Amino acid sequence: MTHIRPDETELQGFWIDLGSSMTPDANWERIEKLTSDYLEHLAMTSDGRERLYRDPADGRLWERIPVAHNLPAGPPLLQVISPSRAQEKYSVTIA
Repeated sequence: MTHIRPDETELQGFWIDLGSSMTPDANWERIEKLTSDYLEHLAMTSDGRERLYRDPADGRLWERIPVAHNLPAGPPLLQVISPSRAQEKYSVTIA
């Protein structure tokens, strides 16, 4: 799915343990697709690990954050963020 349903407010990616290796699950792959091809990138934190996006369909703001902060490539969490919180955290003006 390349769009986000109006009833969705959070998407969580997870590792799938295949025994001899680990692979991203379908939600993780969907988050990757949404953030690279669909959502409008607006800002990121100074370390680049957390990013702010806007859904062009409904204007909702989404924040992508790593779940495992101690890992360089931990599973992503994509969640709705309020405009006031986005302005405070990312130092951006939300129109």
